[in-house]
Amino acid sequence: MTKSFDPMESVDQLSRRSKPNSATKTTILSRFTNLFAAGPVKPGESYGAPGQGKSLAISLLTTFLLIFIWYLATQLQWVKPLFLPSPVAVVQRFWEVATQGFANATLIEHTGWSMMRVFSAFVLALLTAVPIGIFMGVNRVVRGLFDPIIEFYRPLPPLAYLPLVIIWLGIGEVSKVVLIYLAIFAPMALSARAGVKSVAIEQIHAAYSMGATRWQVIRHIILINALPEILTGMRIGIGFGWTTLVAAEMVAAQAGLGFMVLNAAEFLVTDVVIMGIIVIGIIAYLFDLFMRYLERKLVPWKGR
Repeated sequence: MTKSFDPMESVDQLSRRSKPNSATKTTILSRFTNLFAAGPVKPGESYGAPGQGKSLAISLLTTFLLIFIWYLATQLQWVKPLFLPSPVAVVQRFWEVATQGFANATLIEHTGWSMMRVFSAFVLALLTAVPIGIFMGVNRVVRGLFDPIIEFYRPLPPLAYLPLVIIWLGIGEVSKVVLIYLAIFAPMALSARAGVKSVAIEQIHAAYSMGATRWQVIRHIILINALPEILTGMRIGIGFGWTTLVAAEMVAAQAGLGFMVLNAAEFLVTDVVIMGIIVIGIIAYLFDLFMRYLERKLVPWKGR
């Protein structure tokens, strides 16, 4: 059967086609506002937890917006290139340093030296600061020995004791690694100690009541429950390590990202300075992402 022609229905269809789709506009607006709304409610909760939900889209949008403002400021010459080169100039300098080098070393060589210094100090701090922090939490004698030392030098900036490190250890690689090691040691030790203090006393009493030894309590109860704080201390410590890198490479360094930034600053090569800062930030951020991944795998109960 053929459908009968309804003139009123045709008029309604034409009017709907000619008007803008309000439902589409509402959907776009709601998606934008949802970016800043509370996260979805988990099972068993009445309201969304503060800060819950994904923020990747907002972070990407913020990054692109900052780069665009940077590009716009340089194109419109709001800031002189000597003080703020354009993103294009920084990318070009990145390729030039990566292929031809700067200060007698390529970008890979500068990055390799800096990573060797920072991660050597990080591994040394991991092997020493974490055990000391744990024993500071479980033993008053160890706490009495190390607490005044750590609390005394922890607030000091690395540049304050850099001359003393040079006097004691010289200007070689050992002094650079030790300086970064001291910057990483304190936050890692204190985080491990805080992790021990956060263990519920009921779990310790339950383990002792079932016949566990002191070493078994430390290994299976205290260490496991302190692991989230230890991982947090590792994230904080590696941040302090990269912060101290520039100070460590001020002394008789021949290569390194901090050395490259300082050398470029002396000759007012601003694009190399910004490029070095970006490379340091990217490496530190990638390691932080790796530590977050370890937290999700090793301590999935954290925050729950």
